[in-house]
Amino acid sequence: MNVLSGMASFFREGGPFMYVILGIAVVILGIALERMLVIGRAAAVNSRKLVDDLVRQVSSGDMSGARTTSTKSKAPVALVAQALLHAQTADEMKLQMAADDAASMALPPLTRRLQFLNTLANSATLLGLLGTIFGLTTAFSAVGAADPAQRASFLAAGISQALNTTALGLIVAVPTLLLHGWLVGLVEGIAVQVDEVSIRLSQALARAGARAGQVVPLHADHGASNPPTARMAQPGGLKWDDGAR
Repeated sequence: MNVLSGMASFFREGGPFMYVILGIAVVILGIALERMLVIGRAAAVNSRKLVDDLVRQVSSGDMSGARTTSTKSKAPVALVAQALLHAQTADEMKLQMAADDAASMALPPLTRRLQFLNTLANSATLLGLLGTIFGLTTAFSAVGAADPAQRASFLAAGISQALNTTALGLIVAVPTLLLHGWLVGLVEGIAVQVDEVSIRLSQALARAGARAGQVVPLHADHGASNPPTARMAQPGGLKWDDGAR
């Protein structure tokens, strides 16, 4: 009870700027909870295991299994993997372009509204300083105009307003800046995971396509001038060419 009454007294003595800073704190709390939910869900995926499973399935020719594995999650890593597995090409450059396009769509939603946390934290600090200036101005003005018997009380009230607004602004701003840095670090880690899956999976798909396009003899006719060969029609398929023109 004493703690609650002390907090109420602290807030009441801080003056009108305390309500503005409190409103900023409520907005920060809402944005932080929403971003923690979205980014935390994306960061919770075991990307290393996912990439290892996809590369192993692609290397063994199990494309259907790889596509099924990639659809088990909606994280950016899985979305980029899905784009690569549905690219229908074995060219590594085209696969990287497909991965870049998918990453451009999957990563920006993670950073949405993150910049507001930094802005609101700075706003809380500046409003605290503004409240400090108003409190000191009020204190000195009251001291000059009040009776000598009331000067001490007016000075104490002005100083309380000045210090309390600064304290509340910093109480709101410091944790917000720390939370902003932590969330930005999580997003950067997810971006690194996306780069890893795009490189490793595109290389695996390119190797699988190269193996599918190897030259295969149609029959053992060593006397023919144009031996029959198999050439790629598209990734995953072979088109036979018996040399007839």
